[in-house]
Amino acid sequence: MKLKFKKLHTTVVNNVNPASIINFLFQEDVVGVNDMRVLQKCKDDPQQQCTELLTLLHASDNPQAFVKLYVSLTEESHLQWLIDRIDSFDLIGLQQQRYISKPTGECVFKERKIVLCD
Repeated sequence: MKLKFKKLHTTVVNNVNPASIINFLFQEDVVGVNDMRVLQKCKDDPQQQCTELLTLLHASDNPQAFVKLYVSLTEESHLQWLIDRIDSFDLIGLQQQRYISKPTGECVFKERKIVLCD
């Protein structure tokens, strides 16, 4: 879930008003008191506030942070399109890491394990 939100970061920042989501995450103990204070400082700029929130969640050690964020988004009926996009996001393409082979200059794909849950 964390990887999906990272790949959709700009879409989330540009389309989500974080006010109710922040309150839900506080209620669910994902966001603490100090985090709430920081997030309230930029309440007049929803995009900045959303960026701060996502940054905070990416830095969090809470394994449920992005699951709870997803749940909070499902409560916002006008964001159903975003939930659909998150649900259908293709992680298979993210399972390969592309790099350029220095000796040959070829494009090489290297398999890597993707953890789908936080």
